[in-house]
Amino acid sequence: MRALYLTAPGSIGNLQVGELPVPEPGPGEVRIKVEAAGLNPVDVSFIQSPSGHPDWHWPHVPAQDAAGIVDAVGEGVEGFAVGDRVANHGAISAEGSLAEYRIATAETLAHIPDGVSALAAAALPCAGLTAYQAIVRRMHVQVGQTVLVTAAAGGVGGFAVQLARLAGARVIGTASSVNHEFVRSLGASDVISYRSENVGERVLELTDGRGVDAVLDVVSSESATENLKLLVHTGSLAFASGRPDLETVPPFSTAPSIHELALGAAYDHGDSVARKYLGSELEVLAGLVAEGKLNPMINRVATLEEAPEALAEVGARHVQGKIVIDLS
Repeated sequence: MRALYLTAPGSIGNLQVGELPVPEPGPGEVRIKVEAAGLNPVDVSFIQSPSGHPDWHWPHVPAQDAAGIVDAVGEGVEGFAVGDRVANHGAISAEGSLAEYRIATAETLAHIPDGVSALAAAALPCAGLTAYQAIVRRMHVQVGQTVLVTAAAGGVGGFAVQLARLAGARVIGTASSVNHEFVRSLGASDVISYRSENVGERVLELTDGRGVDAVLDVVSSESATENLKLLVHTGSLAFASGRPDLETVPPFSTAPSIHELALGAAYDHGDSVARKYLGSELEVLAGLVAEGKLNPMINRVATLEEAPEALAEVGARHVQGKIVIDLS
């Protein structure tokens, strides 16, 4: 099969296109004929790591997010059959999606509804699921609340803005000035230029000194710690890029709830129930796309040969929305 694979860890420059053996599904697994693969910053982080992932073997095919057609089914698989259109968020430790075929655990699969393209479905898994778990499952954002979303023009942030708005919340986003119009188009009522404005001061101005009910921080531990100060009493903060320092909040004061987001840990530290959430929640997201309620935010579509350049762009963390690789 044709694939883009990593010959050694440490650099995007170690990626090359070539032929690899077609994998076979084991018990509880399916083989997907990949039509599209979504790219995410976590993919780049492991590619550029000096040792890659400890479970990787060489050559290794990167990228977690895939959409395509079930091509073969392993023993014991229920609910999926050859010919089904599916999307999947795969384990970072496993062989990835930048290939004609990939293996996926059936319990993490999602059916792609009619009217949703493989490209749109491939844009959803990692970023969409992270946003869904933050806004819907962990922080339970509700009508009338105010939510702060950092890096709101990116994949996770952009999906979070949309999901919070769908929940009936007011959304304040942070983004560079060139992305303000885009973030507003996703549903944010206000956008703060994080480079030229003090985010905390601006949030308090926009909320008449009250603060926000929820924060999604995907920037850093330092950013998450600063944003803790903006929460109202019993507010929630979800983070994906670094834990906040809770010592900055006096005990028994604002009483915040803190939520760590770690999709991949469902494979390494979760059980079957945790992994099935990846599939069921991905089906919810795909359904919202089918209903026209969620924009998959595809910035551009690239070929397999263009994937290294696209991965470098994703790694720079200034992509508006999502880049998807077309393997159809």
